[in-house]
Amino acid sequence: MDLDVELALRAEIFTALDRLVAKRGGSLTRKELFNFELQGERLPLVDGQRGIRNPASFSSTLSIMTTPNGQYVDEVVGESLHSYAYTVGPINKGDNVKLRHAVTTRLPMIFLQWINVDEIRYVPIYPVYAIYDDPENRQIILALDEKLLDVGDPLHLSPVEKRYAQRVTDQRLHQPKFRSQVLIAYKKRCAVCRLGRPELLEAAHIIPDNAAHGVAEIPNGLSLCRIHHSAFDSNLVGFSPDLEVHVGPALMAAENEGPILKFALKGMHKAKLSVPEEDHYRPSVDGLAERFDEFLSGKRPARLRNLDVARTEPVLWGGGK
Repeated sequence: MDLDVELALRAEIFTALDRLVAKRGGSLTRKELFNFELQGERLPLVDGQRGIRNPASFSSTLSIMTTPNGQYVDEVVGESLHSYAYTVGPINKGDNVKLRHAVTTRLPMIFLQWINVDEIRYVPIYPVYAIYDDPENRQIILALDEKLLDVGDPLHLSPVEKRYAQRVTDQRLHQPKFRSQVLIAYKKRCAVCRLGRPELLEAAHIIPDNAAHGVAEIPNGLSLCRIHHSAFDSNLVGFSPDLEVHVGPALMAAENEGPILKFALKGMHKAKLSVPEEDHYRPSVDGLAERFDEFLSGKRPARLRNLDVARTEPVLWGGGK
């Protein structure tokens, strides 16, 4: 297949995958990936047995899959980038040919990140790129962003490249994984209003992710629709440790702002949060107590104060090495 044609086909795949991932809440089962369709025709995004997908007509690998404790897992390289191991056998035969050729073609791939909440699912991360072939260690090095395609030394990033790569890793690997796990634990419903539209749901951190103890784990998360997530992050709404919704004085005093204010916000005052039945998925009582104290204090949320600082920082990417 001509590389330009293949690039266009991959773009179509990503567009169709966007719709499917949004509908499913950010993650897909292996069966859904195997039965993926493009324009009414089946085009599997995973192999039936292996962790790598090399369609016969494609010049290089389409997707790679991680499985904890499996034979082919991804590892962090150079503190910020990721690697993917060659398959067993000669490095110039079988799946390794197209995997290594991906470094030459630079065609975008799909990185399928394993999660297990009730069942095994995968969070598709795309596009990712193979930027370095490391036959000595039987691996390729992956970049999660186009800006990392031309780093000087993938195994030894400059301080600027490293900061950028770490930020991209958090945005494109950790956050989607956290969102998918939280939505699954909450049965893909908003904990406040019970809205069950995954396209409109987000995973809210109870303790912000930029705090040392703001871990990306289900007990530190809440499945919230966009309205309630924004209200929570802005401390317009708070959640007490006994799982009660508290609408702040600014919203309670507001008038004539339509049905969202009246029903979706003020109407939820003193309602109970709907949380997972499983103890190990329920929100952290200590985390809720800490955030509720901040809500009661009336202070500008720490998360928003940090964003104000971030906006004043210089853009470092593109500087000298």
